[in-house]
Amino acid sequence: MGAPSREERIAELLEPVLAAVGLDLEAVELTPAGKRRVLRVVVDSDNGVDLDTVGEVSQEVNTLLDSSDVMGQQPYVLEVTSPGVDRPLTQPRHWRRSRGRLVTASLAEGGQVTGRVTDAGDEGVTLDVDGQPRTFTHAELGKGRVQVEFRRDADTDAAD
Repeated sequence: MGAPSREERIAELLEPVLAAVGLDLEAVELTPAGKRRVLRVVVDSDNGVDLDTVGEVSQEVNTLLDSSDVMGQQPYVLEVTSPGVDRPLTQPRHWRRSRGRLVTASLAEGGQVTGRVTDAGDEGVTLDVDGQPRTFTHAELGKGRVQVEFRRDADTDAAD
């Protein structure tokens, strides 16, 4: 087993600090950008992530990185962000955070399913598929994707 990558070392450094403020570290991406690098730290929580939280966490992450040698000497730009709607749903917490959202997921047996997440937990996910509840274990589902909805039926009902 080789030495951990720089991204893994950064994740090990940041996870305890983020967990202390109720955030999950979703991704660490380090990419070259000319003479600098861009370090993107993606965070999320069950309650979502607002701009104030991102600002506070950015300062803490920056201080922590500056006090360690994990980034080396080459300059970098730090970006702390929340996952976008195009993030694949791969972990139970991703599905849980998508309750009420329309999703499409590949099935382990082949094909795909589209439905609204009505329940999600550590064991599996229940989708409303054409008005019928269908429950899947996480092993039965591949990656899911939230579908962008510009207008939901519930929105129409509320306007009447």
